[in-house]
Amino acid sequence: MTTPTHASQSPRLLDRVRAALLFLGERPRTEKTYVGWIRRYILFHDKRHPADMGAAEVTEFLSSLAVQAKVAPATQNQAMAALLFLHRHVLGCELPWLDQLVRAKRARRLPVVLTRPEGRAVLEQLSGTPLLVATLLYGSGLRKAHPWHRRWSQVSLALATHRRAARR
Repeated sequence: MTTPTHASQSPRLLDRVRAALLFLGERPRTEKTYVGWIRRYILFHDKRHPADMGAAEVTEFLSSLAVQAKVAPATQNQAMAALLFLHRHVLGCELPWLDQLVRAKRARRLPVVLTRPEGRAVLEQLSGTPLLVATLLYGSGLRKAHPWHRRWSQVSLALATHRRAARR
């Protein structure tokens, strides 16, 4: 019995996906994400090869994400993008439009708004840097993550510009 040589073996599916993503200049994080979704898709269908599956299987997988896994719409869209990439760029076939797909529903979130006395009571419990950040948030209407994303170099530049203007 002879074993096939390495040169005669075609690359494995996930290696072909990685090569296609690399060729198209996608980032390593995109590669990791797409390979993860394709792997989940294959495992969901009991390790059937994607070339043997079509739109019905893609629809079944994506719908299960929305119904059973209750993923966010963005997550379902990410999985769909990975599977469309697989079929279009690796397997070389187009999927027909996925009409029967059950879409994930966006969660309704109502913002929590404090009354003035409640806001004042919260601020009275704080001191130092947390008080400064909370006061800026409360007074300017910024979201809670915004002050942490500001670059300190921008703050330093603004202070230096302000000091120069004050000296004149």
